[in-house]
Amino acid sequence: MSETIPFYPLYALLFADSGLSGGHISWLFAVWSVVGILAEVPSGAVADRFSRRGAMALGGLAQAAAYVLWTTLPGFTCFALGFVLWGVGGAFVSGAMEALLADGLAAAGAADRFGEVYGQLDAIKLAANVPAAVAATTLFAFGGFTLVGWVSVGACALAALLAWNLPEAERADESGAKGGKSTYAGVLRSGAVEALGNPVVRGAVLAVALLASLDALEEYFGLMAHDWGVPAHQVPLVVMAIPIAGAFGAAVAGRLAAVRLRTLTAFFGVAVAVFAVAGLMGQGGGLVGVAVFYAGYRAVYVVANTRLQERVNSGARATVTSFAGLATELAALAVYAAWAWGQVGAVAALAVVVALFLPYGLRRRCPRGNDRAGPSGTRSATVDRRGT
Repeated sequence: MSETIPFYPLYALLFADSGLSGGHISWLFAVWSVVGILAEVPSGAVADRFSRRGAMALGGLAQAAAYVLWTTLPGFTCFALGFVLWGVGGAFVSGAMEALLADGLAAAGAADRFGEVYGQLDAIKLAANVPAAVAATTLFAFGGFTLVGWVSVGACALAALLAWNLPEAERADESGAKGGKSTYAGVLRSGAVEALGNPVVRGAVLAVALLASLDALEEYFGLMAHDWGVPAHQVPLVVMAIPIAGAFGAAVAGRLAAVRLRTLTAFFGVAVAVFAVAGLMGQGGGLVGVAVFYAGYRAVYVVANTRLQERVNSGARATVTSFAGLATELAALAVYAAWAWGQVGAVAALAVVVALFLPYGLRRRCPRGNDRAGPSGTRSATVDRRGT
């Protein structure tokens, strides 16, 4: 529900229609990004200290409030305030959702199904691009930006209501006592120590962040299609096929969960090679290669996130995952810079670097002499029986 917002394909057009220049719109995006970076980790600790489903519901309500501002008082100031609300709201959902899912499955005795279920969730989120685009087109034809805005407010509110009614498993606090009340500072410190101090968790956080940052490429799908000769009126329809391919890749990611790390790396390397070849072609048919790459990429991303969740050993799961979200926002800047410098070729080279990092980031044992105890006092780095 949170991905079927009809405002998504149209909000940039709303800014332009309200008289904002390209420079003003860029400033708005900068506000959004900076707020997201600053709020990412603190909001994850809020989810761990209080409630994951509560954090998700609060995130939906904050996004709804942003769209109320945009719909009733369109203008640069309210657009900026809306992005502040949306940035904070997105940060509350980030980390909380993965933590709610992982701990919920563990409480149900199905922790080993995280990769499968998370892949299905990722697939649904990507597939939601289709109804969002259809709703945006239909609603705008009948009621312009006003109707699109109020339906978006309702969709966010409904998403918040659904999140609030999700079951949430009882968790032990940092001392191990169920129902205990760790302090906010204690939860934040625990998550930071695990995310930054445990080499195995830190590597997985970085691997997930580097992979997730490549999703910034989605912003350029339309430009690629246009530059490769696709007529402007066909670009939305053609580009829509790429996230659908990504949804397929995410949906089948569970089948890759148990593969050797070197196999996973090789799989991603092949996907990157296909993307590079598509860039060399520079023709409309090359978008098929982009779709193949995106399907492989989303599958590997789901597996990497699954392996990160397997390594978290404390009650600060949302906080640890939020560190990955923070690193993602920072790493995405490198993707934007790579595109500005060399477009597809430069981004493909960056993806090769990410592929080469995967064996290090997702390893199961610490470097020799650097095996450290996890938050529970036991060794959190285990040796993979498959020797990977």
